[in-house]
Amino acid sequence: MKHPLLACALAACCAGAGAADCPPYVKHTPGGDYTSAQDREGLSVVEKFHFSRAVETLAQGLTGSLGADISYTLEHFPNHHRALASMAKLGLRLKSAQPPGARYTVSCYFERAIAFAPHDVTARMVYGSYLLSTGQDATALEQLDAASRLAPEQATIQYNLGLMYVKKKEYEKASAHAQKAYALGFPLPGLKNKLKAAGKWKEPPPAPAVAVDAAAAEPEKPPVAPAEPPSGE
Repeated sequence: MKHPLLACALAACCAGAGAADCPPYVKHTPGGDYTSAQDREGLSVVEKFHFSRAVETLAQGLTGSLGADISYTLEHFPNHHRALASMAKLGLRLKSAQPPGARYTVSCYFERAIAFAPHDVTARMVYGSYLLSTGQDATALEQLDAASRLAPEQATIQYNLGLMYVKKKEYEKASAHAQKAYALGFPLPGLKNKLKAAGKWKEPPPAPAVAVDAAAAEPEKPPVAPAEPPSGE
């Protein structure tokens, strides 16, 4: 669901924002790359006091407001996937580009995450979802395209890209992503149905037959018992 008022607020915020409003993440202890086993050594301490299940589900904060606790988590682990998702949900729920207690805007947290860990596919996917929810389709497409280049065999990314290209009526691209998503085993038929409704779906060609080696296909013959040597009688 789009939030047009939030999208306008985001645009106004970004127009007047500079680097000082969204400074880059500086690694400190505990903290770092959420996808790094070494950096995650201090994660449990941060989560225990600032990112409990109640915070993640936006039920209540631990040390203050939800925005403050999620912000603290992201200030230590900028690409913490679940914390990014929770911050995005909080912004959407409150229709606010910068929820109360958060040090930065929702978009800033994603920008910091991607700048620090550009390899992080999940962070880009979550950001793309948030951008779509706020009506920023073009920027969302950029993030999903980048995620697709990083993880071309990720079926969910291919599926979501297909949906975006259907929306843009770029059916050739949509079909290509759909074929790849389903070849990778994506289970939902929604994209296929949309392409069918537009008259743009083509069934994938059948898989080529596997050539069978004639020698290998020949049934195994039972072993022949060796002839008995002459007895000399």
